[in-house]
Amino acid sequence: MMTADSDASDGSRPRPRPRRTPRRPASSLAERWTTIDDLDVFYRESPVPPDAPVMMHIHGFGLSGRYLLPTAERLAEEFHTLVPDLPGFGRSAKAAALLDVPDLAHSAARFLDDRGVASATLVGNSMGCPVILEFAHHYPERLDRAILVSPAGGLHNQPLRRAVGQLARDGGREPPRMARVATPDYLRFGVPSTFKMFRALTQYPTLERLLELQIPTLVVIGDRDPLMPGPARVKEVASQTDNHVLLVMIEGAAHAINFSHPGELSHLIRLFMADEPIIDDPDSPGHSRLHEIHRGPKHPPPKGR
Repeated sequence: MMTADSDASDGSRPRPRPRRTPRRPASSLAERWTTIDDLDVFYRESPVPPDAPVMMHIHGFGLSGRYLLPTAERLAEEFHTLVPDLPGFGRSAKAAALLDVPDLAHSAARFLDDRGVASATLVGNSMGCPVILEFAHHYPERLDRAILVSPAGGLHNQPLRRAVGQLARDGGREPPRMARVATPDYLRFGVPSTFKMFRALTQYPTLERLLELQIPTLVVIGDRDPLMPGPARVKEVASQTDNHVLLVMIEGAAHAINFSHPGELSHLIRLFMADEPIIDDPDSPGHSRLHEIHRGPKHPPPKGR
């Protein structure tokens, strides 16, 4: 597949790229463009450590991958890190029709094809979690592990007016700088797309897909997240799975954990990837605590136990 940065190989002139205003890089990761399904797709990528496993971060509803960077950057030295703006979001181009959850999962797979990646661990926040579950449904052999942070959708977020109220409460619980990152993304995404994407999320069979997972799966929630049910209900749902799920709560966190608590989350991801016991980060004394509240018996046991 010819990327947006490549030259035409058939002698024809390459398709001109729309003029973009130069901007200062927002990340220590390299900022790049490619073409997926004839759409310009923006992404960020770490230098590739030798033999490093691939980890792709998938953003939430109406947002770009920018707010995921605080966590992704902390893991970039250990994992081949990819942070795309999915088609229709952020700086990536929009398709003629809004993509739904299955469309976005297929786009994620084709993005990995474009990067030459056979399989990866996927880290999602909010809407990114249903995208991962759908990816697992269609491409189970390509998903090494799943990390679902603040999964969105379902009865708890219905109807739309309820979800809007939950988002408003969450906005007051996130760091003030989150608004500076999120507002341009929401404005670019637009009101019509918001209504259509919300409908797609509420109709998505999240629990059914979660029950299908046959790989180690980490679910991370915050105890101040108004978009999530309480920990007891989340634990009840996790216990219905085929027992590959590890459920951990971060004390003091709201919905955008990847942005607000990157130190705690990246530490937790490292423990999960290494099958280590869940403990607080010794390098961050006094910060939010981690609480393991469910570990399925089929989940890999912590080493040393």
